[in-house]
Amino acid sequence: MTGAPRFPAREADREHVISLLREHYAQGRLDSGELDRRVGVVLSAEFADEIATVLGDLPQLVPPGRPARRGRRGHAHAQTPGAGWVPTRERFRDPTSRVIMRVWLDPADGTRHYVPESDS
Repeated sequence: MTGAPRFPAREADREHVISLLREHYAQGRLDSGELDRRVGVVLSAEFADEIATVLGDLPQLVPPGRPARRGRRGHAHAQTPGAGWVPTRERFRDPTSRVIMRVWLDPADGTRHYVPESDS
């Protein structure tokens, strides 16, 4: 999808993803060099989709006391993107409302969220 709008990286997105990277480091999935490299990518990213790339090969983190989700990942409609959500290039027209929706991912748990596309 050439020419799709990209969203600027927000400070809240950076902080959220860096905290996830630190947790992966604490759980032994990253060594200190790889953690530093990925944090550098996050800090230098201009767009939100660039930030999301640092989590692509890591498993989803499960909060303590919460069982891991199995099978299909969930999705939900939202009016605005949540903190830490990363926009994708996926868009579709909601069959009920006929509104153009953008798909956002929450890297913390892998859920997909559908947010109305802004007119701007």
